[in-house]
Amino acid sequence: LTLQEADQENNNAEPENQSETSHNKSPLLPDSWKPYQQSRAFVKGWLLKLRCCLGAMCRMEWYGYAALGILTAFLSFLMDLSVAKVLRAHQWLYVKLEGNSLLQFFCWTLYPSCLCLVGSTFSHNICPFSTGSGIPEVRTMLAGFEMPHYLSVTHLFTKYVGLICTLAAGSTIFLGKVGPFVHLSTMVGAYLSNLCSLVRDKAAGEMLVVAAGVGVASCFGAPISGVLFSVEVMSSHFAVKHYVPCFFSAACGALTFRLFSVWSGDGETLQALFKTNFPTALPFYPLEILLFALLGLLCGAVSCCYLFCHRWILRFTKTNPVFIKMLTTEKGMYSGIVAFLLASVTFPHFAGQYMASKYTMKQLLTSLLDSRQWSSQSHNASVHLKPEPWLEWSPSGSPVYSSLTFFLVMKMWMLVLACTLPVPAGYFMPVFVYGAALGRLVGEGTVLLVGDLSQSSINPGGYALAGAAAYSGAVTHTLSPALLAIEVTGQFSHAVPALLATVLANFVARSGHRPSFYDALSISKRLPHLPSLKKAYSFLLQAALQLQKAAGLVEVQYAVNSSTETQIPVVDSHESQILLGFVLRSELLMFLRHSKTETVEKHLDEVCTIHTISVLLSPHNTVQEAHGILSLVGTQTLFVADKGRLVGLITWPEMKRILEDLAKEI
Repeated sequence: LTLQEADQENNNAEPENQSETSHNKSPLLPDSWKPYQQSRAFVKGWLLKLRCCLGAMCRMEWYGYAALGILTAFLSFLMDLSVAKVLRAHQWLYVKLEGNSLLQFFCWTLYPSCLCLVGSTFSHNICPFSTGSGIPEVRTMLAGFEMPHYLSVTHLFTKYVGLICTLAAGSTIFLGKVGPFVHLSTMVGAYLSNLCSLVRDKAAGEMLVVAAGVGVASCFGAPISGVLFSVEVMSSHFAVKHYVPCFFSAACGALTFRLFSVWSGDGETLQALFKTNFPTALPFYPLEILLFALLGLLCGAVSCCYLFCHRWILRFTKTNPVFIKMLTTEKGMYSGIVAFLLASVTFPHFAGQYMASKYTMKQLLTSLLDSRQWSSQSHNASVHLKPEPWLEWSPSGSPVYSSLTFFLVMKMWMLVLACTLPVPAGYFMPVFVYGAALGRLVGEGTVLLVGDLSQSSINPGGYALAGAAAYSGAVTHTLSPALLAIEVTGQFSHAVPALLATVLANFVARSGHRPSFYDALSISKRLPHLPSLKKAYSFLLQAALQLQKAAGLVEVQYAVNSSTETQIPVVDSHESQILLGFVLRSELLMFLRHSKTETVEKHLDEVCTIHTISVLLSPHNTVQEAHGILSLVGTQTLFVADKGRLVGLITWPEMKRILEDLAKEI
């Protein structure tokens, strides 16, 4: 009997031990059918130890911020490397065909046309909404509206490949990468955010905000202006707690981007992206401040013309039946035709010889920032044995003023037309280069006006720097391009002129409550993003389902059945409409359960807790104020009261509808 009892106890203990063993090993070996269980358990164990060691130094989100900057910089460098190789191949083929103008023409035009056709077709067939800048969509997501399909892996891959095709088309198409790359950085940030939320219980929700600033920093290696640009363009309200993560991640991205440039042989050390050699002894005369101010006003006026043309072409493509059909069903054909037209205009043996069409976007900006005076250099062309930047702008000894003027006139309509291409493309770098050309023209004109008195002291490159900052700032309605121009060139001596020109250009561009470039895109796409206008718009309120504090079973049951809101307002009585607070839906369900079990009917205030409301809106608030409060508070519902009386409520879906109606009116 003793042995039988012992065997029976052992048999009873085995299931308990097995369950206890499986319980202890479940985190490491959740599925018994998977192969290599011991190896997987060993790896997971070391990963858990590594997480504990890393978590002891700082929170895991900070490793995510660093990884975001490094990954984004790697993607940016890889894209630049791929684009540079394709552009060199195009240039090599064009040079090899020297002597046959017809073959050179087909090489010059069909190469970018095929790239745009492939990029547009690839993007349309795999991910139709991957075209365009991406910044309006990112702004919408940061404003609190969910757009999960814009953060998918398919979208990331499609936009990356399509953007390479667009940039490889060269300066003939005259498009950049800033906008799409900000979107790509946001996609990477979304996945790192999910990873951080798996590692820790607290989700890293600010990763998307951080990613917006990292995108610009990884394009130019400029962390400070990248973060400020994201604050001005991406978020209508930027929380102070996001500053440190943004600057940390942007610094990691900028440092990695510049280190890759050094390792690839493009530079000897960490240096500015665009090399300049401005004089340091006397950067500019004090009286030149007036010329920089006039340059800012001129850039603001030209930006108004450009924004008007851009809004007109957006409306035209939305209303013209031919454009509607081609941009709906024949995107590849449309991209190829437009690219062929733009490339034909920029053919070096045609009008392109007066537009420095052989230069890439980076070479265009570098040549425009040259500190030497081209007008005086052109008179001594025979002295120079090596190629000079101004030689591309002065074919056959023609004046540089005519070439710069022709460049500005032609690139105005060409850039407006290129904005209609259904390809992933950025629009910040083109306007930055355009502003540099405008500033260069003013600088060379100043040299011509003053004559030989002060030729050795006037720096036309400084005017190009200020013009680039002022014009791009006016188009985007931001001031951060002034700092961006200084960071990418390292010319801090021109900080005051660049900032002055940018402020005045913004003053002119914002007059008349004109929408910015990105606002116009949001309005055209009917995205629920609040335009950066100063008009006071009143909004219509949604009628609020309410409960009085003495509500009984029938009234509470009706409120639960007719509303899905988590917070239901409570008033003193339906007659007075005095708002007392709100009650949670979960408490109302508990109230109904208690009422079924108790015989004595109780009122709402006797069972449920009436919570106080910390933030209240007034019916006199504007849409901008209501949108800002919703963004800052982070709640889904805000109550509106007038002198203590409940008027209505506003939610994110209601705010989305209001913004869409507002966009239609604008």
